[in-house]
Amino acid sequence: MTDRPLEGRTAFVSGSGRNIGRAIAVRLARMGCDVVVNGSSSQDACGETARLVEAAGARALVAMGDVGRADAVARIADAALSRFGAVDIVVNNAARRPHKPFLETTDADWHAVVDGALTATFLTARAFAPGMVERRWGRVINFAGMKAIKGYFEGAPISAAKHGIWGLTKALSRELGPMGVTVNVVSPGQIRSETATQDDPARVATIPAGFMGAPDDVAAVVAFLASPEARFVNGQMIAVNGGETT
Repeated sequence: MTDRPLEGRTAFVSGSGRNIGRAIAVRLARMGCDVVVNGSSSQDACGETARLVEAAGARALVAMGDVGRADAVARIADAALSRFGAVDIVVNNAARRPHKPFLETTDADWHAVVDGALTATFLTARAFAPGMVERRWGRVINFAGMKAIKGYFEGAPISAAKHGIWGLTKALSRELGPMGVTVNVVSPGQIRSETATQDDPARVATIPAGFMGAPDDVAAVVAFLASPEARFVNGQMIAVNGGETT
């Protein structure tokens, strides 16, 4: 594999203003990929990610908007395609993770989480997959999590949305795979934020590897799935959790 195996490709990374999303954007840029940086609130954070992408030798576009809204995704797609002509890789990282007892969960609470994760994954794939199919090459990389596998106390909408993403991924992998587009899921475990200086001992105690992951640990797996070398990996969930779940 060359040092910049994604030269000439463009990626859209939702929720890339900080932490895992930022690490993914920068890792893909180092592989030669131009990046559409997306966030729903912090323009400054997304601007800093774009600066890091450009420092890595790639082009960047900041496209703000809530990917759980069809109108926002349509606007983001128009901006991305106008700037770069194509989007070859979609990374659906954005999500909301509120803690709230199920019996107190309102309709608005439910839709905020499910739309921000599951609906957003549907919308972005629908927006960019046609071009991938036309070019017979593409990558859709979605995000689930341990909560999709073992449930989430006081987080029913999160578990439902993330499990739905796994189902959507399996369906799309079968439908789009024959047309050159792979669709996979990354399932992160306990990942410390980019600003944390040390692990939480209570959380480490549940991780067989003995430490919390870093955003770059997740970005490395996304980078592999986005690469040409992952051409035969399709419809899979790859856990990055130090062995906490299997």
